[in-house]
Amino acid sequence: MAAKPAAAKPAAGIDIGINEKDRAKIVEGLSHLLADTYTLYLKTHNFHWNVKGPMFNTLHLMFEAQYNELALAVDLVAERIRALGYPAPGTYSEFAKLTSIPEPVGVPKAEEMIAQLVEGQEAVVRTARKMFPVVDAANDEPTADLLTQRMQVHEKTAWMLRSLLEA
Repeated sequence: MAAKPAAAKPAAGIDIGINEKDRAKIVEGLSHLLADTYTLYLKTHNFHWNVKGPMFNTLHLMFEAQYNELALAVDLVAERIRALGYPAPGTYSEFAKLTSIPEPVGVPKAEEMIAQLVEGQEAVVRTARKMFPVVDAANDEPTADLLTQRMQVHEKTAWMLRSLLEA
């Protein structure tokens, strides 16, 4: 993972049983997770607006449900960063530096949208999974719980999207 943004300074006086060095490492990972989640939200919302073809209604509604869920998720991740005493990244430029999810080029066909969203959902899972060694070492159960819940949602969503691509 890349280094945390230079502007991210911890709040003083936090004593939650996780030392500042471990909190900084956790926040670094959560910042990547936040960027991936927000980028996937934006991509999903974009595809909701621009999907067309014989699966239009199904995909339009499915993408809407997915971006609404992602909108709630970004708040959960950002609030965990704040609870750990750091500012949450919140600009497009910060997210662009932190995300592992590429932006779409143009307006892809419906099947390519689905394939890109599968890749995005799986990327979020990988980002979350990478965090467990530091989270476990710091005994940060709230973050571990958040990561587990996010992984469950993204794995299920990837499966549902992937099912649309099967013959």
